[in-house]
Amino acid sequence: MEAEERILKAALKVVNEVTINGTRMHLIAEKAGMVQSNIHYYYKTKGLLMEGLLKYILDEFHQFQKKHKVSSEETLESQLHVYFEQKKYFLSRKKEYDYAELNFIVQSKIDKNVRAQFEEAYTEWRDNIREIIIKYCPDIDEENKEMIPYLAVSLLEGATIQVLLDQKGFDIDGYFAMAEEMVLNQIRAAVKKQSKSK
Repeated sequence: MEAEERILKAALKVVNEVTINGTRMHLIAEKAGMVQSNIHYYYKTKGLLMEGLLKYILDEFHQFQKKHKVSSEETLESQLHVYFEQKKYFLSRKKEYDYAELNFIVQSKIDKNVRAQFEEAYTEWRDNIREIIIKYCPDIDEENKEMIPYLAVSLLEGATIQVLLDQKGFDIDGYFAMAEEMVLNQIRAAVKKQSKSK
């Protein structure tokens, strides 16, 4: 594993243990098995390291989506399923990524760079979902074309808080199956409505 990735993985662990506010460079160095000066070689400040960590987390989400979209069938259902599967996978098997993401969401209130990274990531996420909808349902009306991606992202991100705070009471498989079906039903209803109006 390259040194920079070791640092980011160590930072992820530290953020999960003590939150972003409690994170210190020496804690990351200890977790990475490095001297602190090595951490500073890659990231001069904690702020820069936290920005790097957020990018790393968001890239992990994006790489999962990208990889699975390529290997999925070329249908609306299969391509949209990737986004629900990605969120379910991380919440089931890599919760530390979503715990850190929540930390960063709180941080975005006071850190404009963190906020900008989230804005870019959410825009890309919605745009990708919108492109799928347009590809498979080109006649869908403008309002649904715009709003369904917002709905999908809200359903996906809303699961994060519930799973992380109420792990025993939350049926993750049932939730994601129903959320996915809700989005697909909204798309189908919009397409049907549009075809009737022609």
